[in-house]
Amino acid sequence: AMSDKATGGAMLFASASIFIYYTAWTILLPFFDVSSPVHEYFPSREWAVRIPAFVLVVGISAI
Repeated sequence: AMSDKATGGAMLFASASIFIYYTAWTILLPFFDVSSPVHEYFPSREWAVRIPAFVLVVGISAI
């Protein structure tokens, strides 16, 4: 079994990675031209709103 320290480190790494990806997707992506290859690494911008909204609804429903 993983130690608490290793589990915490993995959770911290995962949350930091998701935060950096989401921030780049929502804040930095509009500054790149539409023809830029950077856009290939991200889904459509409408999903930047849909995914958090879905997670919020599921979370509130669980409570």
